[in-house]
This record gives sequence, structure tokens and C-alpha cells, in this order.
Amino acid sequence: MDDVFKALADPTRRKLLDKLFKDDGQTLSALEKRLPMTRFGVMKHLKLLEEAGLIVTRRQGREKLHFLNAVPIRLIHDRWVNKFTAPWVAALSDLKHSLEDRTMKKIFEIYIKTTPEHLWKAITDKEMRRKYNFGVVVTSDWTPSSRYEGRGGGMPILEGENLEVDPPRRLVQSFRALWGEDVKSEGTSRVTWEIEPVGDSCLLKVTHDQLREDANSQLYGGWPMILSGIKTLLETGEILTTPGSLRWLQSAQEQSSEIR
Repeated sequence: MDDVFKALADPTRRKLLDKLFKDDGQTLSALEKRLPMTRFGVMKHLKLLEEAGLIVTRRQGREKLHFLNAVPIRLIHDRWVNKFTAPWVAALSDLKHSLEDRTMKKIFEIYIKTTPEHLWKAITDKEMRRKYNFGVVVTSDWTPSSRYEGRGGGMPILEGENLEVDPPRRLVQSFRALWGEDVKSEGTSRVTWEIEPVGDSCLLKVTHDQLREDANSQLYGGWPMILSGIKTLLETGEILTTPGSLRWLQSAQEQSSEIR
């Protein structure tokens, strides 16, 4: 958190994040043109933002693209803001960028103090996942080319195919949202989970791509909340007071009442 606060304290770095918020996936040259400073100065600020986890970079051909990573900001919200406000008031970032193929890509990263095996289980175990994934029960046999589906409140919520399954390192899935007619019309996109061991922790990277340009933000707006929920669950065994976790808690309480 110290690196995040240090990075956010500088007005130039906040301006860079604002530029990426408005137009995600920009090159160094594009960002340089937007600020009254040298190329070296912009590179220095981008390096500090990347070290704080506030941006991530990806190569596309000869270009290096910079993407806003909303997860650290979401964690600050969960730790210092959310506890003082109504849990249903969640500021979900609408991160947009368009690529030449007229599709969007969203990238999210978070460090979690756990093992790859425990993190893989949190992603694929239906009881663990529903605690941070809006109460959705996701079932599959988690083999290549197998199907998976998610249900909540007796209704279909999402579905897709497991395109690549390499436990406990990589999971690539097609993704189709089913919770409303507005998202059904968006069609199929792709979600890639990547787990990278780092010392006694793991770096979890989630890439949601093949999204239609200007796709409905419901498709990807919940990722920061989901990832911060995974981190809290694995590191503390607790759930966050966010809509993603509270929906599971409400469902668990209702089931308990029915048993009684």
C-alpha cells in the first residue's frame, strides 16, 4: 500500500492515470504528447506507477501498451473507504480502450500471499468461489474443452468452455454472460487466468479480452471486486463487505433459515 499511496501522491502520475482511464492501452509516445514534459520524465513516472501495480504493460507487435490496473485502488477502497459507507455503494471503474481490431482488452493484476495450488483451488472450487463471485455457483470438471456454467438464485448467470487447463498455472475460458438480455447480446468473450509464483506469494493476472468495442461494462466492471475478494479470502479466511461477498452471505443465511 505504501507504493500505491506514494504513486498517487504526485499530480503528474494521477494525470497519467486519468489519461489511461479515458483511453486505456496507450503507448509511451501517445502519453508523452499529452503532458508538458520530456519523454524521460514520462518514462520515470510510468515506471513508478508500474512498480506500484497501478498500471500493467503488454507488448503488441513493436509497441508497448500501458493499461490502468484498478485492483490496488479497489483494495484501498475496501480497506479504508468501504467500511465507513454503505456496502452497496461501489465505484466500479469503466475502463475503456479500443484496438485496431475494434475489440477491447481489460487486464487486472494482484499479489496474494498464498501458493499456486491454493489459488487454483479458490478459482475452481465452487464453494470457495461463490464466496467472492457474487454468490454464483460455478461447476465444471475443469478439463480441456469441457464446459462450465455458473448459476445463482436458481438462474443461469454465465457459461463457457475451458479452452486451456494447466493447473496450477493457467486457465483460459470462453465467457458468455447470461444474467440479463443487455449482456446476453454482447456474445462471447475470453478470460485468461495466469498464476505466477513470486517468493512466498503469487501474482494473479486476469485478462478479459475479445470484448466488443464499447462493450457493456457489466462484463468486466466486477473484476477488481472479485480479485480483492480472492485476496482477502486466501490471506485472512474472511469475506469482504462488498456486493460480491455479501450476496453469497445473504444466500448462505437464507439456506440456513430453510434448514431450521
